[in-house]
Amino acid sequence: MSDPRITSSIFTRGAVDLSGLRNTAPPATRPSTPAQAGPSSGLPAAAGGGSVIDVTEANLQAEVLERSTTMPVVVFFGAAGYPESDQFAPLLERLAAEGGGAWALARIDVQENPRIAQMFQVQGVPTVYAVVGGRPVDAFSGAVPEAQLRQWIGAVLKAGGVDVAAPGDPRLDEADDALMSGDLDAAEEAYRKILAESPADAAAEAGLAQVGLARRVAGADPRAALAAAEANPGDVPAQLLAADIEVLSGMAEQAYARLVDLVRRTSGDDRDKARQHLIALFTVAGPDDPAVASARRALASALF
Repeated sequence: MSDPRITSSIFTRGAVDLSGLRNTAPPATRPSTPAQAGPSSGLPAAAGGGSVIDVTEANLQAEVLERSTTMPVVVFFGAAGYPESDQFAPLLERLAAEGGGAWALARIDVQENPRIAQMFQVQGVPTVYAVVGGRPVDAFSGAVPEAQLRQWIGAVLKAGGVDVAAPGDPRLDEADDALMSGDLDAAEEAYRKILAESPADAAAEAGLAQVGLARRVAGADPRAALAAAEANPGDVPAQLLAADIEVLSGMAEQAYARLVDLVRRTSGDDRDKARQHLIALFTVAGPDDPAVASARRALASALF
């Protein structure tokens, strides 16, 4: 598992020793279900229902260490009145509620529980830990975008042996809906927003490439475009449009072969246009498409 941010993991500062709290925390009776946030915490009331627990030294062992032997526990260190903490907490709580009991969210107010914060080496809020099998397995500090947080929680669940379907990204659903309805401007804006927060999001990259594809073929007559490309093999714009239409018609491999052949037959600016267009079509399909892998090899051979 890795830190969802580019920065290095908090664990580079050293191991977390929870033995002190195990030995000195007062005994607590573990409830059958996690308790909602109540007046014992200075944090705002939780919106995550039974998936959210307010934790102090009194119930840390039962609600975090022992509970983590049966399900992953995500520990949120926050403090009321700190904007980044106050804004990030509701996102975690919402995802905990969406998890349907697959994992629990433990909220710890660092102002009221400084000793726990010290043992977890918390240096700022928000800080988030994942605890599995009674041990911390990963952590990060600072707020992260929702898409990255979802990926991190997915890795936490995998580390805890939880087999659950990966949750969808509502931002991506919104962008896809706009694309399917033909609102290309809204779709482009939505995909670009996702990529601004998660630059390596392959689904958003593919969606943005599909927007470009849809714009390029708008108003074209597919039969006439393919016939024009067949009659004029040296007409670069005609070949590019034909390749776009083939991709939209489910003939991606034929489109790739067309453009690889065009790369072989052209030079200078025309060759570069063909290459870039082919790469854009690869993005539409995504990096895991086997036809893309084969066409990339063919393109490399044509170029070198």
